[in-house]
Amino acid sequence: MSNINLAVIYYSSTGTNYKMALVAAEAAKENDAQVKVLRVPELAPEEAIAANAGWKAHYEATQNVPEAKASDLEWADALIFSVPTRFGNVPSQMKQFLDTMGGLWAQGKTINKVVSAMCSAQNPHGGQEATLLSLYTSMYHWGAIVVAPGYTNPVLFAAGGNPYGVSVTSVEDGSLSDASMAAIKHQAKRVITIATWIKKGQA
Repeated sequence: MSNINLAVIYYSSTGTNYKMALVAAEAAKENDAQVKVLRVPELAPEEAIAANAGWKAHYEATQNVPEAKASDLEWADALIFSVPTRFGNVPSQMKQFLDTMGGLWAQGKTINKVVSAMCSAQNPHGGQEATLLSLYTSMYHWGAIVVAPGYTNPVLFAAGGNPYGVSVTSVEDGSLSDASMAAIKHQAKRVITIATWIKKGQA
């Protein structure tokens, strides 16, 4: 039994990162973690969402997914973030969520959280690596322990070989390749394994 609490926190406009979050959550559960899948609040105006059929459909279909709160981060031993890239950076929705965790950070409650991240973009070189690195910059300020997949398993090469976190090229229906799903599962398992080591060491 891993005895690890994992929060998988995502932002997704049309569904790719939601599906990535679900794959990571399932893999973590298979490794005996207690898992919450949580979305960050949508900030875009309703007219922008309504103008994109895929965005509107996904937004309406996932209103039952709980929104992430500071208490969820406090509960978690480990965090996996999943985000699309926005001009090579973290989406404003995720950035605002991270920025509102200042109170938790000030209390030292982000220290030693095990953190990893995943990303998507429309193009193979659409800013995925830069987005993951920008997210990790916030995690260094948090005192979190960043656990990137690196090149720790051959499945990562088949999924594009991003050492900072699994990244995918989005397709219209939001589907994920078998290679991407295998890499996501490995990344989630690695997070749970290392979080277990750290939790046991702290005990």
